[in-house]
Amino acid sequence: MSTYHAIVWIDHAQAHVLSFDPEHVEAHKIRSRTHHKHQGRTSDTGALFQDVYSALAGSREVLLTGPGAAREEFAKWAKKQHADGVARFVGSVAADHPSDAQLVALARKYFKGFDQMGEDPARK
Repeated sequence: MSTYHAIVWIDHAQAHVLSFDPEHVEAHKIRSRTHHKHQGRTSDTGALFQDVYSALAGSREVLLTGPGAAREEFAKWAKKQHADGVARFVGSVAADHPSDAQLVALARKYFKGFDQMGEDPARK
């Protein structure tokens, strides 16, 4: 689905990518391939980050959320690996463990203030 907006909640074990437009929401849950519970971190975040970045294809504006370090690491990784696509990252908000519905509500509120979502250029 090609949508204008997306929100990503990410930690070192998983990510929730929610792409949406005014009428639709498409959810992707992506799990790390190698998560070590005792460390709370993955040994290969690059694979997780690439899967997340690939799930964002078609979204033009992306809000990043998550509990901290992984969100920041993902943004740095994307800047290094996909410098041309990082301009799509329009904000970063700390969020503990919201539900997908709470994430979409947060994103809709954020993007409404950011760019008046009703003026979606993809619909013109």
